[in-house]
Amino acid sequence: MNASSPPTLRLESLTVWRRNAMVWRKLMAASLLLHFGEPLIYLLGIGYGLGRFVGEIDGMPYFTFLASGFIAWSAMNVASMESMWSVYTRMVPQQTYEAILATPAEVDDIVIGELLWCGTKSLMSGSAILAVAAMLGAVNDWSALLIIPVIFLTGVCFAAPGLVVTAYARAYEYFNFYMTLVMTPMFILCGVFYPVSSLPGPVQSAVQLLPLTHAVEIIRPIVVGQPVTDLGLHLGALALFGLVSTWAATILFRRRLVQ
Repeated sequence: MNASSPPTLRLESLTVWRRNAMVWRKLMAASLLLHFGEPLIYLLGIGYGLGRFVGEIDGMPYFTFLASGFIAWSAMNVASMESMWSVYTRMVPQQTYEAILATPAEVDDIVIGELLWCGTKSLMSGSAILAVAAMLGAVNDWSALLIIPVIFLTGVCFAAPGLVVTAYARAYEYFNFYMTLVMTPMFILCGVFYPVSSLPGPVQSAVQLLPLTHAVEIIRPIVVGQPVTDLGLHLGALALFGLVSTWAATILFRRRLVQ
């Protein structure tokens, strides 16, 4: 196989996903508690606390505005963490991938399986925030469940560049650069806390190139029961970003794990 060829989709990737799921089951209780507890603290502390001073944004209570943004941010954050720290642990200290490659599975199966697992973890976290927001009155319609596939897509989209960073990393400290220089600016600028329209014109144009902006633009209207503007554009941007990053991650993992 050419080292730069597109990733191959095979059923063996599901075995990588299944392996991760079986390991996660041992920590399931603590993990689920964290998924529900952390958003509850954030939403109560920031949503209700700061919301008393902000009032409404874009015709909705600030608590609802923030909750919908947090769902997109959580998908990004969980997928990025899993694709960096957890994947690096499986690749280097535990040498799990060496054992997997001794089976009929290939490098592409590892990459796709990890992407699917990262998307699944994002789905758990985003769904937990949606459930907490619903219990606190921020979600009033069952149509909000339509964001579930978008949460998964967002997780896969952000897991792929995380794998790119992991392919280059030589220690856990490498991930701090990506967190500080890439994830934190997106967290602040991409509409989680305030509308992108409140930013200066050039900055608004710049953040349209960031995938988290498109995830927020899809998830927020669905959560509050409003029509999504330019749905095809936002979905296309997320899909394109994810596909290009997946291709890059596959090439880099082939080089690191095989060559």
